[in-house]
Amino acid sequence: MKHYLGVGIVGNFANHLEQAGEASDFCGICSEENAPKGIFPFYVPNHEKLQRFCFDNQKIILPEDSTLCVQAEPEVGIECDITYENGYIKTLVPKFFMAFNDASVRNDKNAKKISQKKNFSTGCKGYGNKIAIDSFQEGGVCDDFSIASFIKIDGKIHAYGECSPLLNYSFFYNKLLDWLIQKLNYQEDMVVLEDMHHIIKNNNFPEKCIIAIGATRYTHLGETRFLQNGDEVNILVFNHKKYDPNTLESLLREDRLPNDEKNLSILKQKVEK
Repeated sequence: MKHYLGVGIVGNFANHLEQAGEASDFCGICSEENAPKGIFPFYVPNHEKLQRFCFDNQKIILPEDSTLCVQAEPEVGIECDITYENGYIKTLVPKFFMAFNDASVRNDKNAKKISQKKNFSTGCKGYGNKIAIDSFQEGGVCDDFSIASFIKIDGKIHAYGECSPLLNYSFFYNKLLDWLIQKLNYQEDMVVLEDMHHIIKNNNFPEKCIIAIGATRYTHLGETRFLQNGDEVNILVFNHKKYDPNTLESLLREDRLPNDEKNLSILKQKVEK
């Protein structure tokens, strides 16, 4: 992962931006209804401000500045191979998907770009075990998967994000890939977004990337509570033909989640200062 490009998608799940208090940042960006708003980088190996390796699959490390408030962002991560033609991305080839946490600072008034809220520590991103993608289109493995998330506070488990099928993402499959390629190649530096082609070129055209494809809607607790030392965030991407979320929640309470890496991607992170 140290040589991967890490990027995220803004607004690929209806109403998440409103819950995160960030919808106003995109007033000047036009797009079709419920379409994602843009792409942001969160890890770029050769970038002056984003080169800190920020993945930790066991813990979320809060910012050194204790006034900064952090929320987890439960979502699906997709690992892709990248090919280029004449200095621009030609194809993105999805290889794996997984549970992903794109934790974000919410109240940094000095942050002018989304990326400045993202790489805040050596443990601000995390991913579960990877599940192979047979075909990233209708009829493929992703059809059968959903995402759910939970937070453990003082030993008690609570729902953190709404349980949602992956097909509920606004853009998915070929529509998502086509949009991603266009944005990675041609997104301009405007408002809170950045020129992604410039970043990719300056990073010597990486051959692999991890894409956080958008955070789900929060429950009321997830929307209104910031992470605190000692919390535990659990994000599950699961085959909903084999598991139901209520059963998984019960197994999580009993600390008995199955080791079923083909049908269940698990990310469990303890929050630390």
